Amino acid sequence: MSRNVGVIGLGAMGLGVARSLLRAGFAVHACDVRAQVLEAFSAEGGIACATPAELGGKCDVVVTVVVNAAQTETVLFGDNGAVSSMKPGGVILACATVSPAFAIDLGKRVEAAGLQLLDAPLSGGAARAASGEMTMMTSGPAAAYAACEDVLGAIAGKVYRLGDAHGAGSKVKIINQLLAGVHIAAAAEAMALGLREGVDPDALYDVITHSAGNSWMFENRVPHILAGDYTPLSAVDIFVKDLGLVLDTARTSKFPLPLSAAAHQMFMMASTAGHGGEDDSAVIKIFPGIDVPKGDKK
Repeated sequence: MSRNVGVIGLGAMGLGVARSLLRAGFAVHACDVRAQVLEAFSAEGGIACATPAELGGKCDVVVTVVVNAAQTETVLFGDNGAVSSMKPGGVILACATVSPAFAIDLGKRVEAAGLQLLDAPLSGGAARAASGEMTMMTSGPAAAYAACEDVLGAIAGKVYRLGDAHGAGSKVKIINQLLAGVHIAAAAEAMALGLREGVDPDALYDVITHSAGNSWMFENRVPHILAGDYTPLSAVDIFVKDLGLVLDTARTSKFPLPLSAAAHQMFMMASTAGHGGEDDSAVIKIFPGIDVPKGDKK
């Protein structure tokens, strides 16, 4: 019999995780608030579940690929939450980007319920999720790893084991998000200056991606700007949240993060201007008098 694994949240990342598990031969149970997404996944061989509790009762391992701490709380401990129905010893992989303090507390509550938790945020985007080559920044007890090594191997190309204490994975993830957010903001600022100065944007992109000023985020996100396509892969509001977590974490130890603060304000400006649901590269729209190439110029 195939091992039963559950995935809660079939967004861009979660759907890739679920499909990777299917390819690896697992019986994949899925739960999502969007009925049409569940129907489509069922047509691919997945098993649709109406609630997290229904899913939890059928699965040895549950992967939560939701947006934030509030959604993690809801799908695990809310009405019809998965924790209420999971069998003792079951493992939860909590993959949302959350504060380290939340991850630590979550670990205590999950263990009190007789279950195991890996603090396991993801990185790599939709493409790597789809190919089963995610990077996972994980922490938790050795027994939890032993109970789900096959699941980790199916969804990730690299699993970093960052210690046995919950929260360590989330600390590394928010540092990654610090860099990701600052790099996107810097890429937008650079392209905005180029547009203002009349530089050909395609030529500028080609030069920078072959020069020392390049970054992974510049190379990945600027094509969205060049195409004028702000269909969200990762939205502006994700970085409002994630850079907010970065700043909140540093604030507790009175640690200064001037670049993170500036980037956070840029994403806040874009969100307030109505671009929160657009691709995070839409942060370029905060710059006045910039003629965004092609496509949507709002």
